[in-house]
Amino acid sequence: MCKMSHSDATTPQAAATVPAAGRIKAVILLAMLGFLLLVPMFLYPIFLMKILCFALFAAGFNLLLGYTGLLSFGHAAFFGGGAYFTAHAVKVWGLSPELGILVGVAGAAGLGLIMGLIAIRRQGIYFAMITLALSQMFFFFCLQAAFTNGEDGIQSVPRGTFLGMLDLSNQINMYYFVLGVFLAGMLAIWRIINSPFGMILKSIRENEARATSLGYTVARYKLAAFVMSAAIAGLAGSVKSLVFQFATLTDVGWQMSGEVILMTLLGGIGTLIGPVIGAGLVVTLQNYLATSPLPVTVITGVVFMVCVLLFRRGLVGEFYASRIGRSLGFKSDS
Repeated sequence: MCKMSHSDATTPQAAATVPAAGRIKAVILLAMLGFLLLVPMFLYPIFLMKILCFALFAAGFNLLLGYTGLLSFGHAAFFGGGAYFTAHAVKVWGLSPELGILVGVAGAAGLGLIMGLIAIRRQGIYFAMITLALSQMFFFFCLQAAFTNGEDGIQSVPRGTFLGMLDLSNQINMYYFVLGVFLAGMLAIWRIINSPFGMILKSIRENEARATSLGYTVARYKLAAFVMSAAIAGLAGSVKSLVFQFATLTDVGWQMSGEVILMTLLGGIGTLIGPVIGAGLVVTLQNYLATSPLPVTVITGVVFMVCVLLFRRGLVGEFYASRIGRSLGFKSDS
């Protein structure tokens, strides 16, 4: 009779930890969902909706940076573009909010396709600088275009009614609408990164030459990821224009691109929840320091420096890499 090896003896025990980790993740996910459903009873809904919009924006940006390895300095063009397109469609064309959001997403995706076709021909810092230059071109277009109203922006955007039934002028209704869009966007990102397409994106990030040698048309996959990321950023901008009922040049400025990079790095690139945590931290600092004598940008910069020095993988990335995170089955794709 052959003897059972030590590795064979421990295999059932190791396998038993997988369902346990899955159950823990499910409990955490349900707890987070319950928190999101109940939190408007305790905090200002506008503040919460702002966090959700920027969290979705950062998560969409992370799809490009964290899972494809492409650093874009021009994502404000898609965020602000989606805001402008939706605001114009709802206010001037009289479309319902859901159709206005579709216009914003389609416009941002089209803009991403145009910019992506130009930018993906370069790599590294050259790619980043081209996206910044193209984003600034779009900024000056928005400054001069008639439909954007220049420096005044598009104001008094009506929220309307969702599907003709849910009155979005009510803050609580609007919050749950934004929450639904946020969850749908996060589900779409999760599905993308856990699909065969997402596996190819990760292989391109790790070794582009190897992916090319395996027969993948790398440029097409990078362009597809760029357009998807732009569409999600446009979705976030579209919803944001309905929440605050305006779209301005601030949404397309280079500072907005810098903010989304900051949010993603603080939370942790290559993690699904990291950009959400980073966005929540940055928006909370901006909100509660706005009425204080302390300079918001300086405090945010200090927080960023501390996180870079102490949490090289970001807040969530470091948790995933810790003993507790590993025991719970979490892992980073960065």
